[in-house]
Amino acid sequence: MTSNCEIRLEHLSKSFTEGRRQHLVLDDVSAEFARGETVAVRGRSGSGKSTLLNLIGGIETPDAGRVIVAGIDLTGQSERDRTLFRREHIGFVYQAFNLVPTLNVADNVRLVLELNTVSARAATARIEELLGAVGLADRADSYPDVLSGGEQQRVAIARALSHEPSVLLADEPTGNLDRANSEQVFELVRELHLLAGLTSIIVTHDEEMARMCDGIFRLAPAGENFDHV
Repeated sequence: MTSNCEIRLEHLSKSFTEGRRQHLVLDDVSAEFARGETVAVRGRSGSGKSTLLNLIGGIETPDAGRVIVAGIDLTGQSERDRTLFRREHIGFVYQAFNLVPTLNVADNVRLVLELNTVSARAATARIEELLGAVGLADRADSYPDVLSGGEQQRVAIARALSHEPSVLLADEPTGNLDRANSEQVFELVRELHLLAGLTSIIVTHDEEMARMCDGIFRLAPAGENFDHV
């Protein structure tokens, strides 16, 4: 593992049970992602892109192989320890936004800070800072249902970065947005990535956005080749 490596994947394999058969999703996948790097993950449907993010984030564990993030081998940790690690080190952004509809913008961001036992005063200051950074300083009291898709994703990005993680995992973050909003959200992710010194792994079907990343990790269905360019 090189000195500037933030994420190391060693010979990962992962399968799921579908009815009476086992479906192999990832087969002997290895890669290293450098600290501060933005990498786009590309591949056909069923190639295991979302599964790869879940393994890096400690949501799932591999059938074989190791996942090492920020020097911690997640593979050997208990579910509780992986959860605590994720709360501190990992930020997630999803295609579906996953905002709580009964909470306003500020409180959606506050959720993660409360999980990390941040004091109320510090949380309020952090929320104001982040909403300003994503251009929603005037929408703190608004609820998700009155926001546009682009605005909701900006809230989701603020929430993902609220606890100052070292790794950002984004699964098709612009998949529900039109071209104009997609470009704005992606530029925002890139800008905040640079400011925070994050390592960002972004699943995207958008070839143009993938080319804007530092590298592209191409996944093929299990049994075929893959590469990191």
